[in-house]
Amino acid sequence: MSKLTLGSHPYLLGFEQLERLLERTAKSGNEGYPPFNIEQTSRNSYRITLAVAGFAEEDLAITIEDKQLVIRGRQGEESDERIFLHRGIAARQFQRSFVLADGVEVGEALMENGLLHIDLARAEPEQVVQTIKIKVASK
Repeated sequence: MSKLTLGSHPYLLGFEQLERLLERTAKSGNEGYPPFNIEQTSRNSYRITLAVAGFAEEDLAITIEDKQLVIRGRQGEESDERIFLHRGIAARQFQRSFVLADGVEVGEALMENGLLHIDLARAEPEQVVQTIKIKVASK
């Protein structure tokens, strides 16, 4: 008996890419840093908010790579002049990736009070009905 996967199901033709996407997302292991929220701001728009306290705008990079929104943070080297008695504020680099569906566009990014907001919008797809003509095979 063979294992039935999403890409091999007889009613899901052409969804092999979705199966690969799910596997890649499951393996990404984002470790939970920095924490983030995803909210739906309207029927076709979303906002991702990352808690990036301590990062300046120049420490952050936002790119789109292979249908993934990738946010990277890297703080500049600190001087050795400071002596910490306790260091509880994370000062490490990070990378967060979010898979974007077809038709989702990245809007603006805004820094506000240690939070990075990234707005996304999904275009409303046109409803298209197509009629396929049936040809009669000749004998």
